[in-house]
Amino acid sequence: MLTLYHAPLSRSSRIVWLLEELGADYALRITAISRRDGSGSPDPGNPHPDKKVPALVDEKTLITESAAIVLYLTDKFAAAGIGPAVGDMNRAAYLSWLAYYAGVIEPVLNIQFAGLGDDTVLRRAFGDRAAVDHRILEALASAPYLLGDEFSGADILVASMGHFERAMLPADALIDRYLERCNARPALARAWAKDAG
Repeated sequence: MLTLYHAPLSRSSRIVWLLEELGADYALRITAISRRDGSGSPDPGNPHPDKKVPALVDEKTLITESAAIVLYLTDKFAAAGIGPAVGDMNRAAYLSWLAYYAGVIEPVLNIQFAGLGDDTVLRRAFGDRAAVDHRILEALASAPYLLGDEFSGADILVASMGHFERAMLPADALIDRYLERCNARPALARAWAKDAG
């Protein structure tokens, strides 16, 4: 049995979406987290080492961090086709997008949000917002999804940023159409209905 430790309207919302896409049998455990506005507090029952979300428990196995959970679940439920399997030609691009999301996109957006976008050391390490926007736009310029014609867990990570705040993605009609495609998915509607627990 899968248990997702989830805080409504947070990064774990995208994992609810993924679980719905996969048709997985799972339970939601609503947990409190510290919020940006100072509200909330860590839940001692949350198994995440930092008391954050998402945290996924599969039997006795704990998986944390969005990109790791996406990879774990799309491999576990490979038949759903939401992540290319080992040996698939798109697997390398999929792994690259998951790593790029966690290692570049999130840091760049957080650096920008903190007002540190002009720091030369941070720019050298992670790049900048213009480079992130360019990479996303380039991927979607010739295909409906990041990996081409097939929707994947990488799209869940990237599109979910637009759900949180549209300005986190490039201001371009191409992205608006991408979000419309992602938002039209029945699994997302089911996830939004369950998001509050």
